[in-house]
Amino acid sequence: MEIGMFLYFLTASVLLTLAPGPDILYLLTKSLADGAKTGFFLACGLVSGIIFHTTLVIIGVAAVIQSSPVAMTALKIFGAAYLIFLSAKAFSGAMKAGEISIKKADARISLPAIYRRGVLMNVLNPKVLLFFLAFLPQFVNLSAESAGLQIAFLGFTFAAQALIIFSIVAFFAGKVRKFLLGKKNLGKIFAFTESVVLAIIALTLIFL
Repeated sequence: MEIGMFLYFLTASVLLTLAPGPDILYLLTKSLADGAKTGFFLACGLVSGIIFHTTLVIIGVAAVIQSSPVAMTALKIFGAAYLIFLSAKAFSGAMKAGEISIKKADARISLPAIYRRGVLMNVLNPKVLLFFLAFLPQFVNLSAESAGLQIAFLGFTFAAQALIIFSIVAFFAGKVRKFLLGKKNLGKIFAFTESVVLAIIALTLIFL
C-alpha cells in the first residue's frame, strides 16, 4: 500500500472515530460516571469488537451475513435486546440509588464486565459489521494475493487509533469527574443518562 493511501485511510479513520456516534458517546458517559479506568476497559472492549468485525471481513463471513436478511435481522434483534437490557439495568440502578454521590458508586464497578460489555456492544451491532465491510476494502486491491493481509493491517490500524482516541476521551472525562466527586445526586443523574444513551442506541439500531 502506498504511503499516501495509508495516510488518507488514517485521516479518515481518525475523523470517523471522533465523529459523534454511539461508541464515543457511551464511552464519555461511562467515563464521567465511573472514571477513566472504567472508560479504558470499555474502550478495550469496543476495540476488540472492531478486531472481531475485521476478522469477519477477511474470512468472508461479513459478506455472508450481509447477504442474509435473516442473519442481519437476528443480529439486529440480539444487539438491540442487549442494549435495552443494559438500559433497563442502568435505570433500575438509578431508581435504587437515591441520593448517591458518584464517589460511592466506585464499589459497584466490575472492570472485566465493562470490557465484555464493550465487546458485545460492537459484536452484536450489524451497523459496525456493515461499516467495516464497506470501508476497509475501499483502500485495498482486492485482486492482489495479499488482500487479506492488507485488510487485516488496516483493521488493526483503525483499532489502534480508536483505542488511543477513546483512551484520551476516558482520561479527560475522568479528570472532569474528579471535580464532581462527592456531589449528591450526580451518581443518580449519570445512571439515568447512561440508561437514556443506551436506549437511544438501541432505537437507532432497530429503526435506522
